[in-house]
Amino acid sequence: MHWPRSRLAKVCCFLVAAALVLVVLTALPQHAAPKSSAAELVLGIDPVQSKVHWTLGTTLHTVHGTFAFKNGTIQLDPASGKANGEIGVYATSGDSGNDGRDKKMHKDVLESGKYAEIIFRPNRVEGKIAPQGSFSVQVHGVFVLHGREHELTVPVQAEFLGNHWAGSAKFNVPFIDWGLKNPSNFFLKVNHTVEIELELKGSLQNPAAP
Repeated sequence: MHWPRSRLAKVCCFLVAAALVLVVLTALPQHAAPKSSAAELVLGIDPVQSKVHWTLGTTLHTVHGTFAFKNGTIQLDPASGKANGEIGVYATSGDSGNDGRDKKMHKDVLESGKYAEIIFRPNRVEGKIAPQGSFSVQVHGVFVLHGREHELTVPVQAEFLGNHWAGSAKFNVPFIDWGLKNPSNFFLKVNHTVEIELELKGSLQNPAAP
């Protein structure tokens, strides 16, 4: 089959134009397309510098103790308030300074041999996240204790300083209402909630511009 010269010329022009368009599109810089993750903040938690303190009231005295962080990374979108990630604590690290009391806590209450981690997974932040300096927010998420998930809101005070951040939080965990064994006995009654206090420090990736 033979095409007329005029038609053949039109086809050639079309192919050349299509090739030029393809070359231009592939040569465009990647940042020409919008990036949904450009404003996302990634907070890494330093388990060595971060601490978990807990306080449990009883009829005889107040018990103070600690847990050790395992790891933690949180992603935040300041514009939408969406959050994800995970903060992990070693349940087996629970320590009140009394061997007999701690043995009972791990064996009968936490069952840390079976449920070795305590986890918080944030999913939403309420409040304005400052690009630098101090701010206060409410962090909503799922608290995993003794293998069960519970909705929890944690008030957080935080501060961004360059590529680093620090935060603190204080909240109550109604561990008995959440199904853990009540360690009370005839002589000693304990509160149904334990107070948790967090000291958080870590690195701040891709910090927002001030």
